[in-house]
Amino acid sequence: MSTQRLRNEDYHDYSSTDVSPDESPSEGLNNFSSSGSYQRFGESNSTTWFQTLIHLLKSNIGTGLLGLPLAVKNAGILMGPLSLLVMGIVAVHCMGILVKCAHHFCHRLNKSFVDYGDTVMYGLESSPSSWLRNHAHWGRHIVDFFLIVTQLGFCCVYFVFLAENFKQVIEAANATTNDCHSNETVILTPTMDSRLYMLTFLPFLVLLVFIRNLRVLSVFSLLANVSMLVSLVMIYQFIVQRIPDPSRLPLVASWKTYPLFFGTAIFAFEGIGMVLPLENKMKDPRKFPLILYVGMAIITALYISLGSLGYLQFGANIQGSITLNLPNCWLYQSVKLLYSFGIFFTYALQFYVPAEIIVPFFVSRVPEHCELVVDLFVRTMLVCLTCILAILIPRLDLVISLVGSVSSSALALIIPPLLEITTYYSEGMSPLTITKDALISILGFVGFVVGTYEALYELMQPSDTPIFINSTSAFL
Repeated sequence: MSTQRLRNEDYHDYSSTDVSPDESPSEGLNNFSSSGSYQRFGESNSTTWFQTLIHLLKSNIGTGLLGLPLAVKNAGILMGPLSLLVMGIVAVHCMGILVKCAHHFCHRLNKSFVDYGDTVMYGLESSPSSWLRNHAHWGRHIVDFFLIVTQLGFCCVYFVFLAENFKQVIEAANATTNDCHSNETVILTPTMDSRLYMLTFLPFLVLLVFIRNLRVLSVFSLLANVSMLVSLVMIYQFIVQRIPDPSRLPLVASWKTYPLFFGTAIFAFEGIGMVLPLENKMKDPRKFPLILYVGMAIITALYISLGSLGYLQFGANIQGSITLNLPNCWLYQSVKLLYSFGIFFTYALQFYVPAEIIVPFFVSRVPEHCELVVDLFVRTMLVCLTCILAILIPRLDLVISLVGSVSSSALALIIPPLLEITTYYSEGMSPLTITKDALISILGFVGFVVGTYEALYELMQPSDTPIFINSTSAFL
């Protein structure tokens, strides 16, 4: 069930399209011009370029960023940054492919907007293969499935992140000092299992996802960006001090751990699910390509620098999130809380995409007077589902790698190049472009298979984590 169905049938999600009940969403279709301009639904309520940039940064800067130092460890101090640069270029290129193909079908079919699923479905309909044309509707179902898995996977990771950081802050509270440079070992005071912390956050996140308007979420997104920006500045300020000799670190890590690097890295770069919704909400979508490339350039620079410096600073002791390695003083404990505050509000933004797919499926099947109740009930059940999954797999680093390998690789690397081939093959494509697209998809598929296997294998291994931290770093 797609969000486009909402705009054409009985139930209209005015919170997502930003139109009022007095306006007809279909009116926007008639205002679309073939010259390349886009007349969006509820034009006066559309997002500005600045709001779009905020959403883009927010949808890509989260827990994946903080897990990159461990990812660099799994690849090597030389191989890690180089691989991040290559993956960043490829991921942004695939986002550009998706936007280009979506615009192609908007022009050809005289539509004002097509989402990711629509684009893949129309791409299969344009394929020279009759079998693919006859089964084009499966393209939408596959994309919707991976979007749901990816975005809800992000939400599961957020539950684990919030629980682990709050748990560490609370357990070390009695020994937390104002001295951020001491080397004393601190014994943590056990409080309660991290799973109980997840249950504590559950009702608050349920209330948060009841906010269904993307423009309202932009306010929380801005607050989250500010809090996470301050946290990142403090993290950078710490990791650039007294960097140990890098010669003790391997340039290239074991090939057995590289799949874990792939899963974590593609998890961090997988913001493709928000690309078309953000582009659709812009007042002037012609500016979106520039915003996309500028925003992703900033994100890639952050990923490489934090991943490299974090691994250089903490070495083999780096944890699933670099915040867990920060000193046991109030300054850096507040950094953990501040970043957690940002992650908390990011949950609603990541939840937006699967809610747009799942909620209409149920709401459109009930009487009008029950729509709101069913809407809120489905949202509540989805949040509870992410909490349950997080409780079942409470290991932050492996959850990130698994989600990245399983679904992020499909959406970010495998599908877009194949979409470009099916869309433009009949119109003529150069062999070089076809070869490039095939190589990207093969890369994504290999990462999908090997990364998933390695993450599942590690999850089945016993993990004993002693409860102690150092005042300048936390040790596993």
